[in-house]
Amino acid sequence: MREIELKYGCNPNQKPSRIYMEDGSELPVTVLNGKPGYINFLDAFNGWQLVKELKAATNLPAATSFKHVSPAGAAVGLPLSDTLAKIYWVDDLGELSPLACAYARARGADRMSSFGDFIALSDVCDVDTAKLIKREVSDGVIAPGYTDEALEILKAKKKGNYNVIQIDESYVPAELEKKQVYGITFEQGRNELDVNGDLLSNIVTKNKDIPDWALMDMKISLIILKYTQSNSVCYVKNGQAIGIGAGQQSRIHCTRLAGQKADNWFLRQSPQVLGLQFIDSLGRADRDNAIDVYMGDEYEDVLREGEWQKRFKVKPEVFTREEKKAWLEKNQDVILGSDAFFPFSDNIERAKKSGVKYIAQPGGSVRDDLVIECADSYDMVMAFTGIRLFHH
Repeated sequence: MREIELKYGCNPNQKPSRIYMEDGSELPVTVLNGKPGYINFLDAFNGWQLVKELKAATNLPAATSFKHVSPAGAAVGLPLSDTLAKIYWVDDLGELSPLACAYARARGADRMSSFGDFIALSDVCDVDTAKLIKREVSDGVIAPGYTDEALEILKAKKKGNYNVIQIDESYVPAELEKKQVYGITFEQGRNELDVNGDLLSNIVTKNKDIPDWALMDMKISLIILKYTQSNSVCYVKNGQAIGIGAGQQSRIHCTRLAGQKADNWFLRQSPQVLGLQFIDSLGRADRDNAIDVYMGDEYEDVLREGEWQKRFKVKPEVFTREEKKAWLEKNQDVILGSDAFFPFSDNIERAKKSGVKYIAQPGGSVRDDLVIECADSYDMVMAFTGIRLFHH
C-alpha cells in the first residue's frame, strides 16, 4: 500500500489527510483493523521508534503508552511485584508474559494520562498482552506482528473498530527527514544517536558508582526523552518511567511535573491507597480518578458527605501531608534524565524530594559548577552526556 487516507488531520476541519511515501514506495505499515487517524499515526511511529530502541538497549521486550505525541509511560518487560500488579489493576490476570508486563508498567506509570492511549510494542503481540489491552480504554496499537488469537481479541475491541497496525520491523527510514510548517519545508538529519554506556561515562560528581541496573535505567530515561516533546524530564525506576514531564517551557516546571507524577506513582503503593475499599460497581478509570484526587490537595472532593458513598464502601481517612511525606521518603534510588542541561540547582533540589540518586543530563550550563555542587551535597551520581535530546 502506497497511501492511507485518513479521516482528517489533527482536527476535523483539516481535510484532506493522508500518509504516503514521498518516493512512491510502499508504506512499511499495514492496517489490520480499524481506521487510524493523523494523531494515531504520529503516536504510533514515535512510539515504535522508542520501543525498538529500548529493546535494542536492554535486550528486553518493551512497550510504551503514547498520548498527544509524547509517552505517558514506557517500560521494559521485568516481572511485576504483587504491589505493582495491584496498583496497575492486573493482579487478577495471573502471571503475565514479559511483553504484557512491559505494557502493564507503561500504562501504570501514569494511568490518568494513559487513558485513551496509543500503544507501541517491540515484539509480536501475544495473548496476555492482548487481553490486558482489551480491558483498557485505548485508541490503538502498533507492533511488528500479532499471534492469531491476539489479533482476534484486539479486533473485537471497540465494537470491531479498534486500530491495529503492523509495522515492518526491517524498515529503515531515510537519513534525511522533512516536514512542513506554514507551507515551508524543514529538513534535518534523523536523530540516530545510539544511547549506550559510553554516553554515560563522563561522571562529574564525587560519587562515581553507577551499578549495572542504574546504568540500564539511565539509558531508558534518555531513550524515552529522545521521543518526548521538549522541554522534557523523565524519572525512571526498575525498568520503567514513573514520571514524565513533557512540553514545558521551563526546565524546573518539567522537573516538578515529572516529580509529582513520580510521587503519585509511589503514593499509590502506600497502605492508605492500597487499603481503599471501592464499591464493586466502580470501574478502573473511575478508581484511578478517585485515587488521583484522594492523594492530592483537593481530597475533600471525594471524601465529603454524599460523594464518598459513590466510590467507597467505607469512608477513607484523610491521607495527611505528614503521612505522604513520610511515605515518599522511602522512595530511593530513582533515576532522572533531562533532554537539556539544568540551568539552576533548583532542579536537583526538586529531584531529591522524589528520591533521585542518579542523574543523566547533557551539561553545558554556565552554572554547571553549582548544579554539581548541589548533587554532591546529596551524594548523587551525575553524568554529563554532552548530547541534547530535543524533540519537536
